[in-house]
Amino acid sequence: MTSAASPAIGEPDPAAPAPDDEPSTTVRIRPDVAALPAYVPGARPDAAGPVEIAKLSSNELPFPPQDAVIEAITQAATGVNRYPEMTGESLVQALARRWGVGTEQVVVGNGSVALIQHLLDAVCQPGDEVVIPWRSFEAYPICVAVAGARAVRVPLTPDARHDVPAMLAAITPRTRVVMACTPNNPTGTILTAGELAELVAGVPRDVVVLIDEAYLDFVTDPEAGDALTLLAGAPNLVVSRTFSKAHALAGMRVGYLVCEPGLAAAIRSVATPFGVNLPAQAAAAAALGEAELARTAERSATVAAERDRVVAALRAQGWEVPDAQGNFFWLGVRPETTALAEHFRAAGILVRPFAGEGVRVSIGTTSDNDRVLAAAAAWRAAR
Repeated sequence: MTSAASPAIGEPDPAAPAPDDEPSTTVRIRPDVAALPAYVPGARPDAAGPVEIAKLSSNELPFPPQDAVIEAITQAATGVNRYPEMTGESLVQALARRWGVGTEQVVVGNGSVALIQHLLDAVCQPGDEVVIPWRSFEAYPICVAVAGARAVRVPLTPDARHDVPAMLAAITPRTRVVMACTPNNPTGTILTAGELAELVAGVPRDVVVLIDEAYLDFVTDPEAGDALTLLAGAPNLVVSRTFSKAHALAGMRVGYLVCEPGLAAAIRSVATPFGVNLPAQAAAAAALGEAELARTAERSATVAAERDRVVAALRAQGWEVPDAQGNFFWLGVRPETTALAEHFRAAGILVRPFAGEGVRVSIGTTSDNDRVLAAAAAWRAAR
């Protein structure tokens, strides 16, 4: 079985080759690129390990794609000898109709991470700064470094929420982007509508505000903000969303940005041509059908209800769990992170540890979640 333990940003991976064993090259590599830590994905079951593994390490939906989506993928596969639409025009049109914006405001790409990278590439120069909350999505500082900029990490509040005043205070003349993730990955906490409005209004108009809403479909808190509602009054606002989570298309890699047309054009200019493959475009378009959207909403509600059940049960066991609004929850156990991840692994549950900080656990099937609760109870009983 693959070990669930994994390093945090900037920390060495104990499973990685020693420096003397790393591949060498005679080609001169950018020093900042050579120093980049590798992105650490959620652990995957080892084919040689036990069969009954609960993979709760990557925030994936525990349901398969819907029938219409599978049919669209199958049909599109017969035409992969041809290039797809270069900028996903048909999908862009469907998304524009879905959200009531112009097609010139929508950019689709090979997952939201690729689009975030394109955005940073379009607006950042070496020496620029990008303000990010921390702990947040592990890819953010990597994307910032690839763009040649410097990540300015603003610590979360003690209850694992964005510290909006501190983020605004971190803005300097070198700041080009302010990023926020709501619900925040991995802590699960949200920006309220008031906090989101405060953040967007407080950032200078020549600085981009990127709001990553990958997990918005799972939000049930009525106080939560929705960045698209602020778009008309904020020309520097970029909203990032994805088909990977609620739409059950993590393996297809489709995300999109919504922003003002001039910025969208700049992002397209640095994006990889034909960045979203033909079956992925077809799958995402099919997922936007009326019946499919209704089913996605039902599934998201099911996941949210399971999340609330699990969090309530964990709190009853004595765990401190931040208010979770994504399809995952956070256990900020700090020094015990590796031990807790190994405890879950021994119970056949793969989770996502962040060394020295905590463990993120995705919501799976009811059976998976019951196993998590049993393992969590056993951990506390042994202490």
